[in-house]
Amino acid sequence: MGLELRQQLKLTQQLVMTPQLQQAIKLLQLSRLELVESIQQELMENPFLEELDPEVADTAPSTENLDDYEGAHNTAESQANEEIMRNADWENYLGEFSSVTKQSLGRDLEVPEEGLSLEARLTSRPSLDGHLSWQMRLSRFTDEELDIGEVVIGNLDSRGYLQATVEELQTLLNGVSAEAIESVIRRIQRLDPVGVAARTVQECLLVQMEVLGLDDPILVSLVRDHLEDLEKHRYKPLTKKFKISMDELKEYLDLLQTLEPMPGANFFSGEPQYVSPDVFVFKNGEDFVIVLNEEGFPRLQLNSFYVENVRAKTSAEKDYFQDKIRSAEWLMKSLYQRQRTLYKVMESIVRFQRGFFEEGVSRLKPLILKEVAEDISMHESTVSRITTSKYVATPHGIYELKFFFNSALDLDDGTQVGSESVKALIKRLIADENPKRPLSDEQIGEILKQKLEVNIARRTVAKYRTAMNIESSSKRKQVF
Repeated sequence: MGLELRQQLKLTQQLVMTPQLQQAIKLLQLSRLELVESIQQELMENPFLEELDPEVADTAPSTENLDDYEGAHNTAESQANEEIMRNADWENYLGEFSSVTKQSLGRDLEVPEEGLSLEARLTSRPSLDGHLSWQMRLSRFTDEELDIGEVVIGNLDSRGYLQATVEELQTLLNGVSAEAIESVIRRIQRLDPVGVAARTVQECLLVQMEVLGLDDPILVSLVRDHLEDLEKHRYKPLTKKFKISMDELKEYLDLLQTLEPMPGANFFSGEPQYVSPDVFVFKNGEDFVIVLNEEGFPRLQLNSFYVENVRAKTSAEKDYFQDKIRSAEWLMKSLYQRQRTLYKVMESIVRFQRGFFEEGVSRLKPLILKEVAEDISMHESTVSRITTSKYVATPHGIYELKFFFNSALDLDDGTQVGSESVKALIKRLIADENPKRPLSDEQIGEILKQKLEVNIARRTVAKYRTAMNIESSSKRKQVF
């Protein structure tokens, strides 16, 4: 067999992801906050991109046709801005051209809350770590005990439980004795909130009982040895063991319910995240109106001053300028395409799920991504990306766009009902049940068959109930 080199022509087709296409795909799946951060980052890095002044944004030319972006800088206002940019004394800009006096500016700085939203005015709660450290420094802790306490506090979880053993703490503290560590832990457990730094639920509750003076031997035994029995409502064996009546056991349970099994739950270190809808759907007569939420989105345009007056001196500078101008144009086009795609997808969802927008979750129909993709002549992956981390404000509340896509259950008459509708009905049935005689999964399945005429198995009911974090009937049952 001879070996030789040979040239061969081969024609193939393959998908090439250009940088512009990658950018457009990336913008599709970004949430509202992530998109604003991405735009702000591009504004900082690209000198040819600028944010349109909000005062003139309403009078700016329409961008329904993306070519308007390129001609927008030829308007009279933009030309006036160019003249200011050429002749302005930038060193005295704030003093000469500020719309407020220095005295009023100083007053504004003294009152930073003025004009802020209600959420921004609220003070943040202290963290659990800071709250405990503050108490330790006000108590009679030695310097060595303070060092031990800081390590103990640093190993608490969000519930306030200690997640490290004494041996692990000894390793972190370079050989401090176990007795000294246990002594500091006991003192921290009696700070506010009482029971913090406990290793188990039993230890947490016993510390709280000690501080409150609840030393009844039956109550102590219930906490130390029978918490699992109480959780699973095994009350009759307990009444026989302690020779007490059900009423007396109820009094002990009422005492236990006054204790806090998660002492650190009232403290948190993070700030709450508020959902801002990407789309609003309003009912106007017999139709529904879709409005994109563009509040807070920067209106972008090319910086005409840089485009017209900055000239490249070298080939490297020329390549840099062309790359940045091209990047700015593609960003504006990608943002427009993103909003246009979001509108078309929402318009299709309203058509498919009109029953939901009319009456609520009970009328939600089964829907898959492929149906919407075919309706708007787009690829299924595009619909998947544009519905990720996007929210819509409807007449029945705020929902994620993924919520409208759900599987189907067959009805006796041959039609189908959405799984979310079945979940909503299961949740309503459990909310209206008798707490002392809760509905079993089989009973819920029979009720669904009568009301919706849907063929649903007991295990399917159990799956939906578990997905909604609803306990079984045995755990929902209230004896007292």
